[in-house]
Amino acid sequence: MHDCFFKLRVYGQIAPDPEAVIRAKNLTWRQRCHLCRRCNKENILARPATRQTPIGRAPRPLSEPPTLQSVKSAQTRAKLIEATIRCIVRLGYAKTTTPQVAVEAGLSRGAMLHHFENGAALIKAAIVELHEKRLRAFRRAADTDNHDTATLVRTYWKQLQKPGFVAFHELALAARCNPELARILQPLQVEFRDRFNEQADSLFPEWRTDLNRFHLAMTLSQTMLEGMAIQRLTGAMDDETVEPMLLLLEEQVASMNPTLRPEVDQTS
Repeated sequence: MHDCFFKLRVYGQIAPDPEAVIRAKNLTWRQRCHLCRRCNKENILARPATRQTPIGRAPRPLSEPPTLQSVKSAQTRAKLIEATIRCIVRLGYAKTTTPQVAVEAGLSRGAMLHHFENGAALIKAAIVELHEKRLRAFRRAADTDNHDTATLVRTYWKQLQKPGFVAFHELALAARCNPELARILQPLQVEFRDRFNEQADSLFPEWRTDLNRFHLAMTLSQTMLEGMAIQRLTGAMDDETVEPMLLLLEEQVASMNPTLRPEVDQTS
């Protein structure tokens, strides 16, 4: 509450008046600021950061659905993150600026800065979203009782054809010569790898008898498929070569699966 209110300047008085205090307490914060000439121009900054629960009214339970404002805020953040990814894909990391992202999202730069204080925060949110998309796609492909090797390989290959992989590859290359970007990317990469491995271990119980071999199979698949995707981006691999390479990878991963190996290999 303002000093002017304590001194009752809202009523043009200097000396305290008990009755005026009671009347003033019944006013809303906006009404107090409107009556106060000195702070009328600063009414937005003068408002308290949080709204206290009115006396006699129970606080909102934690399980209550989100408010319209929180939903709109989340939608705006998502729009800015997707606009950032599109800018990285189309323009590259070096030319992706906060004004450019704001234009791409159809928002003012002020609205963007309300959700992300700077470009680094926006890039970090974009990397997190790219990782989340990869984890969701992996779970959708693997969350089934029939873990067919060909289906899993080709599902991941299709995921690498989407703009998200192009954006991530662009960020990975830019981080090599950009220490600030590297400081953002590297810890997120470690977190993603740990979450990916944990998720893979839980989704593929048939590999639990040989987890070392399973991790090798996952590393082989990721390295080969992502390398193929990069070669296609640069024109080093033509479409005719893709299918034989996918078949070769499927055969190799299937041969590493302990449930698919011949009985003689398990007893030797």
